[in-house]
Amino acid sequence: MSQLRAAIGGVSYPLKMPSADEARRIGKALVSQLDDYLLPRLARLDAPLLVVVGGSTGAGKSTLVNSLVRAPVSAAGVLRPTTRSPVLVGHADDMPWFRKGELLPGMTRTPVASTDPQTLQLVTAPALGPGLAFLDAPDIDSVVDQNRKLAAQLLAAADLWLFVTTAARYADAVPWELLTTARLRGTVIALVLDRVPEEAAGEISAHLGEMLAAHDMAAAPLFVLPETTLDGQGLLPESVVQPLHDWFGKLASDAGARSAVVRQTLDGALAALGPAVEGLADAADEQEMAAAALDERVSAAYRTAKRTVADGLKDGRLLRGEVLARWQEFVGTGELLRALESKVGALRDRIMSALTGRPSPGRNLQAALESQLVTLLRGVSADAAEQAYSAWQAHPAGAALLNPGLHQASRELPERADRLVRDWQAWVLELVREEAGDKRFVARAGAYAVNGVGLTVMIAVFTSTAFIPTGAELAVGAGTTIAAQKVLEAIFGDQAIRTLAARARENLLTRVDELLDKEAARFTELTAAVGLELEPADGLRRTVAEVERARGELALTAAGASS
Repeated sequence: MSQLRAAIGGVSYPLKMPSADEARRIGKALVSQLDDYLLPRLARLDAPLLVVVGGSTGAGKSTLVNSLVRAPVSAAGVLRPTTRSPVLVGHADDMPWFRKGELLPGMTRTPVASTDPQTLQLVTAPALGPGLAFLDAPDIDSVVDQNRKLAAQLLAAADLWLFVTTAARYADAVPWELLTTARLRGTVIALVLDRVPEEAAGEISAHLGEMLAAHDMAAAPLFVLPETTLDGQGLLPESVVQPLHDWFGKLASDAGARSAVVRQTLDGALAALGPAVEGLADAADEQEMAAAALDERVSAAYRTAKRTVADGLKDGRLLRGEVLARWQEFVGTGELLRALESKVGALRDRIMSALTGRPSPGRNLQAALESQLVTLLRGVSADAAEQAYSAWQAHPAGAALLNPGLHQASRELPERADRLVRDWQAWVLELVREEAGDKRFVARAGAYAVNGVGLTVMIAVFTSTAFIPTGAELAVGAGTTIAAQKVLEAIFGDQAIRTLAARARENLLTRVDELLDKEAARFTELTAAVGLELEPADGLRRTVAEVERARGELALTAAGASS
C-alpha cells in the first residue's frame, strides 16, 4: 500500500492536457485517503469505529451530535459557517487511539475549540460507550472553499458516514454527488432526515426512499426526525433521537458488527482504488503521448529543414545567381588553371588585386559560396521555427509551454551559421591539402593550388554530379572548365575528386544537422524541463494490481457486512 501511495504521489501531470487538472485532484485525494484512513485502518482493524457526521449547511449536524451524547460538545448556531474546525467526540478509553494521530495525521489535536480548520478538537463524552466516536464535519456545501475541501477529506476517512439533511434540502445536488461518491467507494452510509413536518413525513420519506433506491442506496438505514423544540441546552428531546441512539449503542457494543462495518468500508475503499488509479494511469499515458507528440512536431519541422538543405545541395539551386556568376568569373578568367599550374599565377593575381583594389575571382567565389549557404541556413531555420511554433500552438500542452521568442530562429543562429560555413570551408581546404600530400604538382604550386582545388570541390558539393558543373548553365567558360577538370583528374584521378566532393558534402550536412538540432532543442528542452516522470503509468498499474491481489487475500468481507 505504501508503494501505491508513493506511485500516486510521484506523478505530477505537468503538461496542460484535458485530463491533467482532474488527475491532480484525484491523485491528491487518493494520497490523502491513503494517509488519513487506509494505511492507519489497515494497521489497526480493531481501532474504534469512526462515524463522520456530514451534511448540508444548517442541517443540524452539531445539534444532532450534541443530542446523541447528551452534552453540548460541538458549537451550534444560526451563523454560517458554524463548524470551522472539526470536533471528534468519543469515550475516554478510545481517546489514546485518536490522540495518537495515525488517523488524519495532518491535523493537529487539541482539547479546546479552535478556528483553525487544520486542528481536530478531541472531546470525551461519558454518555457515549467505547468502540465508537462521532466526528462533526464542516458543511459539505459551505460557502468557504476550505471548509468544503475539509468536509470531503473527513468523509473519506469515515468508517461510517452519517448524512444529515432536512425536509427542505434533501434533494440538493451537492449532497447527492458526495453520497454517490461514498457509495462507489464502499463506505457504509446511514441517513438522518431532520426537521420533517408531521403532516408531510410520509410523503417526504417516501420520496427520499425513491431517490435512495435510484442511487442504489435503498439498503442504507434512514432515520426521520420530526420538527421539534430544543431543550435548554440546545438538545433534541431524547424521545426524538432514541432510535438513532439505540442503533449506535448496539453498534458500539457489538464488536462483530463494528468489525463488519469497518471491513465493508475498508474493502470498498480498496476496491475503488483500481478504477481511480487506472484513470490516473490513463492521464499519465496522455502526458507521455503529449510530450512525444510535441517533440515529434518539432522533429518534423527540423527534418524538413535538413531535407531542404540536402536537396539544395543536389538540385543545383545553390549555383544560381551570385555563385554562378563568380564561378564563371573564376573559370572564365583562367584563374583556376593558373592556380593549378604554378605559383606565378598567385603572385600575378595578388599584384593585380593590389593595383586595381578588386578582390581576386577566387575570393569572390569563396565569399559568394559562404553567402549562399548562410542565406539557405537562415531561411530553413526561420521556416522550421515558425512551423514548430505553429504546431505547438495548435496543441493544448504546447501552447502552454511556448514563449514569444520561439516563433523565429534563435538570436545566435546568424553567427552560428556564419561560423559553420567558414569552418566547413577551412575543413575542405585542409582535406584537399591532406589528399594532395604526395602530389608533387600541387606541392610545387603551393597553397594557391590548394585553394583552387578546394573551391572546385565546394562547387562540386553544390551539384548532383559530384564534380565541376557543366552544361547550359556554364556555357560561358565551358572550355576552361573542361580543361580544369582534365588537370584535376590528372593530379588526383576522377574517383578521388568524386570522393573529395562526397566527403565534403557529408561533412557539411553533419554540421547542418548539429546546427538545426540546437535550434530544435529550444523546443524539446521545454518538454524535458517539465519533469515528466519515466513510464509512470506502468508503475501505477503495477502497484494497484498488487493492492488488488492483497485485497483478495485479505478477504475483508468474506463473512458479510452489517449496517
